[in-house]
Amino acid sequence: MLNKITIILFFSVLCGYLGNAQKSAKIDSFFQKIEIDTLFEDKISIRSLTIDKDKIWFAADQNRYGFYDVKKSEKVIYKLSKDSLKFECRSSAITPNHFFALTIASPALLFRVDKKKLNTELVYQNANENVFFDSLQFWNSKEGIALGDPIDNYFSIIITRDGGKTWQPLANSVFYKNIEGEGAFAASNTNIVIQGNHTWVVSGGKSARIFHSADKGKSWTVAETPIIQGQQMTGIFSAAFYDQSIGCIAGGNYELPNQNFGNKAITKDGGKTWQLIAENSGSGYISCVQFVPNSKGNGLVTIGATGIHYSSDGGASWKLISSDTSLYTLRFIDEFTAIAAGKNKMIRLSLKK
Repeated sequence: MLNKITIILFFSVLCGYLGNAQKSAKIDSFFQKIEIDTLFEDKISIRSLTIDKDKIWFAADQNRYGFYDVKKSEKVIYKLSKDSLKFECRSSAITPNHFFALTIASPALLFRVDKKKLNTELVYQNANENVFFDSLQFWNSKEGIALGDPIDNYFSIIITRDGGKTWQPLANSVFYKNIEGEGAFAASNTNIVIQGNHTWVVSGGKSARIFHSADKGKSWTVAETPIIQGQQMTGIFSAAFYDQSIGCIAGGNYELPNQNFGNKAITKDGGKTWQLIAENSGSGYISCVQFVPNSKGNGLVTIGATGIHYSSDGGASWKLISSDTSLYTLRFIDEFTAIAAGKNKMIRLSLKK
């Protein structure tokens, strides 16, 4: 297996009229080359990445969490413990001083780890037999939110306002009752997206909706989306927002991984309305979508069942940059570097102009 793959991609966009209706060709440079190299391989499943300067923190299966030190080219793995339980973490987050890892199924356990001392404390647990957590994010160093599948027809949403020391359930009265068969997917820790005080939460299954809060989870609105829905494994698996206006949702049908229609949509109004993009082209089932930083909302990368795809025009057209289907999640370090991870590996994408 090659450790480095170099893929040459040429992107050019011809722009329209300038000035007094005179036509002018303008080349949009974007990226001429994308290099992919493997940071490490191991028998591990990683669905959650958080970027912390030179360290890439991750949560994983078999009670494991850790980080990859980019400067030292070193992988460090630790184990969480609670009695003799065996569990998997698919949600994680960081604050300036702490790393958080959240298990998926019952009993749900949320651990708070001191990033320097590596002292670990259990800050939340839920033994309900139906509990299943999907995503975890922080607005700032004090306030964070986690999303779990519905219990008694409402999403299990917990919020902290004290740096993750304590977590309280969001009152059902300020959220929306779930449609029967509506849930969320723990695919890549991207069911929750935060931009400033704004928060978006996405759903899937029998319904594919997006919920929005402009005040860090105190009040909410909801909007319908055109993403394919109606079956247990359909809907929105991932969301990303470039800013408070431009966003992308992605997913599809997990059981029909090559189906590439009804699986990606764009908003320009903060999620109030959505338009499907690139129907019958680009990736099939998508587990993660991310915007390229400083791309004015035009650069997008998806990870999914048919590989890694890249768009330089806001999702209107896509290029396959790798047929690797073993990856689940991706995060950008900066506008030229992204880290992806999944089944048994972590890789780096270097975007070069």
